[in-house]
Amino acid sequence: MGMSTSAHPPAEPAGASAGAARTAVTVTDRLVGANSRYAAGFTDPGMDARPVLQVAVVACMDARLDLHDALGLSLGDCHTIRNAGGVVTDDVIRSLTISQRALGTRSVVLIHHTGCGLESLTEEFRHELEMEVGQRPNWAVEAFRDVDQDVRQSMQRVRTSPFLVHTDDIRGFVFDVKTGLLREIDPVTA
Repeated sequence: MGMSTSAHPPAEPAGASAGAARTAVTVTDRLVGANSRYAAGFTDPGMDARPVLQVAVVACMDARLDLHDALGLSLGDCHTIRNAGGVVTDDVIRSLTISQRALGTRSVVLIHHTGCGLESLTEEFRHELEMEVGQRPNWAVEAFRDVDQDVRQSMQRVRTSPFLVHTDDIRGFVFDVKTGLLREIDPVTA
């Protein structure tokens, strides 16, 4: 079964009938199969763990963002840190600190996007989880209503972190999921 990158699951294999007994193939099975095909032709590129461009990109985990293609990046060019919303949390600061202090990055690029799912959530989400599972999450949802302002807040969190040594090249953007274009956000509110 081939790997699909579309929003639709792959078509049923030719010759398969709806009534025939078959073993269910999970998405993880498909991914592992794709990895086997990838590994069959893989050769060690001999790269160091240090990003060639000395940049770390923090972005939303949204499946519509193909960061390497959108930014013209190749394997080994950058560190990529992704989470829901692309917000700068304590864990992102942790990753950026390791990226800078141990692996030589100097620049940080923050990428949020249009139509983000965090724009439709509130911190009430945590309360609902607590009611459902009986335990309050120890993390904030980090929901927002204004994507530009959230990028500014993320830039400020990076700039003011005492753990980061390179805060002079921090830039933030909003990726438009309809056009593929980045729009740079001015860090200072007008």
